[in-house]
Amino acid sequence: MRYILAIDQGTSSSRCVVYDQQANPVAMAQQAFTQHFPYPGWVEHDPEEIWASQSGVFQQVMQDAQLQSEDIAAIGITNQRETTVIWERSTGQPIYNAIVWQDRRTAEHCIRLQQAGAEAMIRAKTGLLLDAYFSATKISWLLEHVEGAREQAERGELAFGTIDSWLVWKLTNGELHITDVTNASRTLLFNIDTMQWDEELMELFNIPASLLPTVKSSSEVYGQTRNQVIGAGIVIAAIAGDQHAGLFGQLCINAGMAKCTYGTGSFLMMNTGSQRVASNNGLLTTVAWQIGDQIHYALEGGVFVGGAVIQWLRDGLQLFEQASDSEQLAGSVADNGGIYFVPALTGLGAPHWDSQARGAIFGITRGTTSAHFARAALESICFQVDDVLQMFSAESGSPITQLRIDGGAAVNNMLAQFQADISAVEVVRPTNLETTALGAAYLAGIAIGLWTIDELNDKWRIDQSFHGTMPAQEVKLLKQHWLKAVERSKKWVE
Repeated sequence: MRYILAIDQGTSSSRCVVYDQQANPVAMAQQAFTQHFPYPGWVEHDPEEIWASQSGVFQQVMQDAQLQSEDIAAIGITNQRETTVIWERSTGQPIYNAIVWQDRRTAEHCIRLQQAGAEAMIRAKTGLLLDAYFSATKISWLLEHVEGAREQAERGELAFGTIDSWLVWKLTNGELHITDVTNASRTLLFNIDTMQWDEELMELFNIPASLLPTVKSSSEVYGQTRNQVIGAGIVIAAIAGDQHAGLFGQLCINAGMAKCTYGTGSFLMMNTGSQRVASNNGLLTTVAWQIGDQIHYALEGGVFVGGAVIQWLRDGLQLFEQASDSEQLAGSVADNGGIYFVPALTGLGAPHWDSQARGAIFGITRGTTSAHFARAALESICFQVDDVLQMFSAESGSPITQLRIDGGAAVNNMLAQFQADISAVEVVRPTNLETTALGAAYLAGIAIGLWTIDELNDKWRIDQSFHGTMPAQEVKLLKQHWLKAVERSKKWVE
């Protein structure tokens, strides 16, 4: 028997999962790494620590599964998107920390470009909004603020990558400088019609073409590992950004199917098939994946602070010791007690796109308890997801009837039920919640002919399905208060 190994490099941890030939997980290892917050609104990672944690869990999972490198048929990679690394080609050394997707330091750069009238052109070419979330302004910041970086870049001495590119570079000892279409489509530099880096966009952001990786499909044999720690000769056969891998792992393979990953943020995607659907309601048009010559597109709405609001209650306010304790605390009260928590801790994402919004809690009285805070935080995740689901329905012209969920918070039954109530959809939780890693494994297995999409579709299993039971009038009232709270949190930072 041969195995597929999925590398799943996330925002707060690195993990590896080994799957057998039936796509069943046989071993998993995970390790957290440091989050750096040097200034308000800034979020950074150490690229070398990311690699150390990722190579560490690679070795651990191989040991746990008692496998050798020759037992691995292929590696699939999935990664936190938009997070930006620049390194020296000659040494492989990063010139600065990775600037994380959550980072807001380039918000003013985006505002200046908006005022200059650049957003319409950017949206037409990339399907994205002009926001600090994406990679291009992060690259520009690094080139302007790291001493000598601009000159090195002009001489072709530097390489840019999102985390997938950084991992492949390390896995192959610098032999491959590549990315895939899903990660490229999140940079503000990639034209999703021509499926190439766009010269006009590179000029707008003043980014030399020599920095950029070669763009590949999401499922093909790119090359082999060359790293002494990992081992040599293992085929690398898939790359997909985490949300795209999650959509594929949930087997949302037909137009109209949608999923939500409840992770650090909450990210929703709806498959739109071979059609690129432009949004008028603050959603993103993105490449879902490419297999062979077939390209699928998707609509996406990203909620910046999802599970991170529970982490903040745990670490910032110290309301509980374990994130999992939040469900019990929230369940100890019958309702939110009139508390509405807008977790705009790094601004608001889709469909509001307000980088100047900040977190706010409304409705506090003498009777408010920590349990109400916990419940309002859990509900805030669902309210934000519902905002995006309503936009999905508006763009597609028909209501979303089923939402497939995954991610760490998807195990929370209270959250899943409240989502079904507030959104009036069937919320479906599969037996395997690690759908991001699973999607990377699926794509790698397809690339080497281990299985087909039809065969994989037969493997998807439901763990539990949730249906809305809340009276319509109560839902309406909750949403009205939520939207009022959101409006009052906007434009807080001048």
